[in-house]
Amino acid sequence: MASRPGLLTDWPWKKLGSFKYVMISPWVIHCVYLLATTKEGGKQVSPTLFIILPSLLLRVLHNQIWISISRLQTARSPRLIVDKSLDFDQVDRETNWDDQVLFNGIIFYVVYLLIPAAQNLPLWRTDGAIMTVLLHAGPVEFLYYWFHRVLHHHFLYSRYHSHHHASVVTEPITSVIHPFAEHIVYFLLFSIPLLSTVFAWKASIVQLIGYIAYIDFMNNMGHCNFELVPKWMFSIFPPLKYIMYTPSFHSLHHTQFRTNYSLFMPFYDYLYNTMDKSSDEVYESSLKRKKETIDVVHLTHPTTLQSIYHLRPGIASLGI
Repeated sequence: MASRPGLLTDWPWKKLGSFKYVMISPWVIHCVYLLATTKEGGKQVSPTLFIILPSLLLRVLHNQIWISISRLQTARSPRLIVDKSLDFDQVDRETNWDDQVLFNGIIFYVVYLLIPAAQNLPLWRTDGAIMTVLLHAGPVEFLYYWFHRVLHHHFLYSRYHSHHHASVVTEPITSVIHPFAEHIVYFLLFSIPLLSTVFAWKASIVQLIGYIAYIDFMNNMGHCNFELVPKWMFSIFPPLKYIMYTPSFHSLHHTQFRTNYSLFMPFYDYLYNTMDKSSDEVYESSLKRKKETIDVVHLTHPTTLQSIYHLRPGIASLGI
């Protein structure tokens, strides 16, 4: 929770607890109804509608894989950026990471119903993919940079963004731990390439799902507390440092607060002189750290069948 919670801090379905997935029940019922009432040889139901749910499940699986791998690496990796452990408060604060997946699913369903161009999408369109890349590198990254800087103004920071920065030692899913109001703005930003291609009749299924997967991947990767981007990538293609950030780059934002505001492309931090001067040093030192010899091994054991999910690589929400 932010230090001074503002308007729309909590998710609308917070009081539902574990029953929050009832929010997508109208969509599920609608899909079942369409399947049941579609006669063989009659009008076919758009496959786009039935791709939404599998894509959401894939997002949940994608995020959970990042969580599990990251916690294992945090326990044993020599490339730690911030040499501290996660605390129980942070783990509890970040258990609602799936809220943003649920929120996106509801919006996608509404968009499908209201916008004819979003129905019957082709599998792939090259022009739509190129348009998505250009719109992300331009408007999305630019607008995010300045919105992020505004969030660090003391008025908005105390009411909203401080909730995210309560996690100094980040893990992948820290990337989506924000008040509901922030997620609304982020969705509007990320919808620029999506809706632009839809209204231009250039959208495709692979392009839409691929763009969301790219956002999830970069978000999760950038919030790892260990460096995993090899140096040879920047040696082969030096301009890459302007268009792809690293975990150490974003970790500095969580420890220094007033630097490294960019989303995934550090270009705008270079442009507006907000690049942390120690970014390269922290990156290289994280890669050069040697593996420490373990002196003590702490063993744990489950007390109940469900308690196993509370272990580092486990799924904490299943153990509640």
